[in-house]
Amino acid sequence: MNDLAPLLTPEGRALLDEVRNTDPAQELAVATRLRREHPAELVSAALGQARLRQRAVVKFGAEDAGRMFFTPNGVEQSTRASVAAYRARRMADLGITSVADLCCGIGGDAIALARAGIRVLAVDRDPQTAAAARANADALGLAGLVEVREADVTEVDTAGFDAVFVDPARRGGRGRIFGPEAYSPPLSWAVSAARRAPRAAALKIAPGIPHEAVPEDAEAEWISDGGDVKEAVLWFGTEPGAVRATLLPGPRTLLSRGLPDPAVRPPGRYLYEPDGAVIRAHLVAEVADRVGGGLLDATIAYITADALHPNPYATAYEITDHLPFNVKKLKALLRERRVGTLTVKKRGSAVEPEELRRKVKPQGPHAATVFLTRVAGAPAMLIGHPA
Repeated sequence: MNDLAPLLTPEGRALLDEVRNTDPAQELAVATRLRREHPAELVSAALGQARLRQRAVVKFGAEDAGRMFFTPNGVEQSTRASVAAYRARRMADLGITSVADLCCGIGGDAIALARAGIRVLAVDRDPQTAAAARANADALGLAGLVEVREADVTEVDTAGFDAVFVDPARRGGRGRIFGPEAYSPPLSWAVSAARRAPRAAALKIAPGIPHEAVPEDAEAEWISDGGDVKEAVLWFGTEPGAVRATLLPGPRTLLSRGLPDPAVRPPGRYLYEPDGAVIRAHLVAEVADRVGGGLLDATIAYITADALHPNPYATAYEITDHLPFNVKKLKALLRERRVGTLTVKKRGSAVEPEELRRKVKPQGPHAATVFLTRVAGAPAMLIGHPA
């Protein structure tokens, strides 16, 4: 799909409604039928857009995705609606009333900001992407709060806005980009733009950013949604030097207290698996302190404790068995316990979960979780179940 314009016409919109729920397996038959009454290019564009909308449901929900317009890159790179809404609420709570959204993509963050009552200038240099952002603001009734501009973000004057939000492109022709200075625009430029913002700024970055790359005057926040780490954000104008992990839904936020690394100790009755955002934010010590636990191994983010202390930042498991790594012993134990549903989790192990399942061939009515990890440097297996 090279041009959204035909899909925005009455004929294009009617065609989009007609192909909305097309089963991918029936696309060829549907296309053949529709091409008798509509231009072939328009039919292809409508079916392509319907496919993108179906993929976008997981990020935007069925109602919004069914009205929005997407590009293939836009579906992949746009912010999940729940994360964008959380960030927009933070902006609103800071008293922000206007934001320059630089590298806006198809407009996911601009939509969330506008729904929070914030006026938005959404900028993207790609014509097709900017057209999608404009169409989305209109489709969702937010055109009065969202101005979309096709431009190079480095040439946009943001002086008239309370805050700046920058989401640099982290994908290139060869895939994902990991070096912050290889972002487009580079992280150094985004930081400079953030520091010029009158009130506050937020920079969306990859969650794998090294902590030493975080500027001293920034707050660093790692965000997960439903247990999956989605992104990291550098905030300016909030709490310089603060580090936090935020878990959605909620939100629930864990702040760093600068605790030392937990001590390594023998396995206790319970194992705690910290949320990915907690691990990325280097806040495992804060969780260990909450549950009175230590680490199974100095290099692995599994916490062990003798008591159950439920908390939102880690999933607790009751451990029934602790064995040195041995597939035959595991297979015998699972057969004895009649375990047919086996969840395999690993950290610090080269064994792949599917490979282990094939070898132990679990059978039976019961379920168990096995952790493949290291205990004080030695390969080990811990078997248990959610507490």
